[in-house]
Amino acid sequence: MLPVDAPDTPATPHTVAVRVLCAFAAKTGDLDLRFTPSPSAQDGIAGHATVTARRGAGYQRELALSARCGDLRVQGRADGFDPATPRLEEIKTHRGDAALIPDNHRALHWAQARVYGWMLCEQQGLERIELALVYFNIDTGRETVLPVWHSAAELKAFFESLCARYAGWARAEQAQRGARDAALQSLAFPFDGFRPGQREMAAAVYRAHGAGRHLLAQAPTGIGKTMATLFAALRAAPAQGTDKLLYLTAKTPGRQLALHALQRLQAKPLRVLELVARDKACEHPDKACHGDSCPLARGFYDRLPQAREAAAEAGWLDKAALRGIALQHGVCPYYLGQDLLRWSDVIVGDFNHFFDLSAGAWSLTVTDGLRVGLLVDEAHNLAERARLMYSAELHPARFQALRKTAPAALRKPMDRLHRQWATLARAQTQDHTVLPGLPGAFIDALQRHGAELSDHLAHAPQAHDARLQAWLFEVLHFLRVAEVFADHSLVDLTRPTHAMGRTRHPVLNIRNLDPGPLLRPRWQAAHSATLFSATLSPMDYVSDLLGLPEDTARLDVPSPFDAAQLQVRVAPHISTRYGDRADSLDRLVDVVATQYAARPGNYLAFFSSFDYLQQALRRLQALHPALPVWAQARGMSEAEREAFVARFTEDGQGIGFAVLGGAFGEGIDLPGPRLIGAFIATLGLPQVNPVNERLRARLQARFGQGYDYAYLFPGLQKVVQAAGRVIRGPMDRGTVWLLDDRYGRAEVRRLLPAWWGL
Repeated sequence: MLPVDAPDTPATPHTVAVRVLCAFAAKTGDLDLRFTPSPSAQDGIAGHATVTARRGAGYQRELALSARCGDLRVQGRADGFDPATPRLEEIKTHRGDAALIPDNHRALHWAQARVYGWMLCEQQGLERIELALVYFNIDTGRETVLPVWHSAAELKAFFESLCARYAGWARAEQAQRGARDAALQSLAFPFDGFRPGQREMAAAVYRAHGAGRHLLAQAPTGIGKTMATLFAALRAAPAQGTDKLLYLTAKTPGRQLALHALQRLQAKPLRVLELVARDKACEHPDKACHGDSCPLARGFYDRLPQAREAAAEAGWLDKAALRGIALQHGVCPYYLGQDLLRWSDVIVGDFNHFFDLSAGAWSLTVTDGLRVGLLVDEAHNLAERARLMYSAELHPARFQALRKTAPAALRKPMDRLHRQWATLARAQTQDHTVLPGLPGAFIDALQRHGAELSDHLAHAPQAHDARLQAWLFEVLHFLRVAEVFADHSLVDLTRPTHAMGRTRHPVLNIRNLDPGPLLRPRWQAAHSATLFSATLSPMDYVSDLLGLPEDTARLDVPSPFDAAQLQVRVAPHISTRYGDRADSLDRLVDVVATQYAARPGNYLAFFSSFDYLQQALRRLQALHPALPVWAQARGMSEAEREAFVARFTEDGQGIGFAVLGGAFGEGIDLPGPRLIGAFIATLGLPQVNPVNERLRARLQARFGQGYDYAYLFPGLQKVVQAAGRVIRGPMDRGTVWLLDDRYGRAEVRRLLPAWWGL
């Protein structure tokens, strides 16, 4: 790449979209989430079509424009142009009162209109032009039109001022990209050699990312999957022109492993960003996200350029580093991180940052046309997590509590929604009632309620608006899920639990059953993706549920371990079925105590529920009071989870009781004597209930294997994950007890790892 200031050679133009230029250089003032327009992309497209269809003959739509300013090339599409006036329109769809759109939002919209205005003046030789912001209310169909005339000279000066603010940053970004790619081309593996199976996995990832393909890779715990995938994907990035690599995982320990691997790789000047959930990054959880409430939202965009520059210079932005820079510059850590998505090379975070309906990384990939590589760790968790992302629920007790204390301006609108909720209550005939489709009248009332609540928060900030804002976010999420509702989901009514308060109104749920159709566009948007885990069997099941492309490559890395390292024992005299648990409890406790007496040390015991865990714990303590035990509890904090794991010391002894599929069933590393055995008192099968029976029926109709896909396969994935805590390296030895007679069945054993030797 030529230096930016190469003599006698025109600089290679840096292309930037109008939207990106204006967001970078024209945003000022407060961060303000009170006014939430909320139309979906489909609503926005339909709204633009409605407005432009009202215009007369000769009106030009989606007008492609571009202009140069030094070594910047700015491009985009103007919404509409009437050459007879001449008038250029910038169309924005919204809900609620357009008069309540914050000034800094409106200023950004005007900036976009002025940039397009200059481009058009330059292209057509116009001396002046009328610009108009057109705010279209998708609920009422009403247009709010704000017209202003500008001279071409005024627009040119504005355009050049924005470009001047962005040009230096663009040159620095271009230089950083060149240095980054040069470093990645010579990236060295940070260890003397590869572990068994690790080279095979790294080679498969390199080939997939180099060819722009997706890869489904099953590889055993302990071979170094995190390092193999990161190293290979980064080495493939320069040749493929990869803009960003997203390392996505289901749990916090997975993020920490990825960050540790990136530190070992030492790929400077790679910019690494760790993203965390908004509630975990929030410095003022008692305040709402606007300048009248939160000091870190006040003047956010005025201080953002300095914070952004400091973050880019730092390069390494894990949670602590990002927070330190944000607080140093007085801005919100979470929204600083969201801004830095655009300027980072590797993003480490939860699944939802790319797969959620409102995911920032997904939106950035699509709107900016980025070439993105995905590394999806713990991929066996993605189907269930995606179901949750594409599901939503509204609790009546939360709404009723807000309704009782709502300001006068909101009482009538909330009463209107209350009446629609009462209508739903009359339709509920059982504890669980499936509706034939979305309740249209309720959804209409909910959309109106969301717009009115948004208007209220923008117009009349009050001390209790943090609760109202939280409710607004729930409403908007429900509406987003409703917008993509199809036969992959169902709508039902359930009786509220006592914990949610007393109300005769039902909980309204949209439940996703088959996430594949909603995940498919995400795979299409990614240039390449590697999904990896120790438990991706059967691969047809995983591929079907995740909606992966048909040409997805597959890799199954053989285990480097053998049966001599792990004694796997089945207890055929024990049944953990719900109706048999009381009678088999003494036999279960006897197996646990006998094994511990034969080889004292650290063990994990897994159960299907907290209730079953407590029953077994009490019986063990009653019969063997000297045996040291500790137990997982509901809703443990991060510190409490760390304390649970810390009990497993190299010279420790005792049994930790945990729930299968919970925080301790995967993602924890207890090598050597820190864990020498596990008891698994369940097949992990999901509970048989009306919702799971609907899921079984849907998957039977879709894939022809309803029971296996809904119950057997996900259950045994959890079993294999839990058993995988025991053998973590070539020197480990241990024992796993499978405490249920069903482990003797052939259809169950074929789903267990072959190297166990059962």
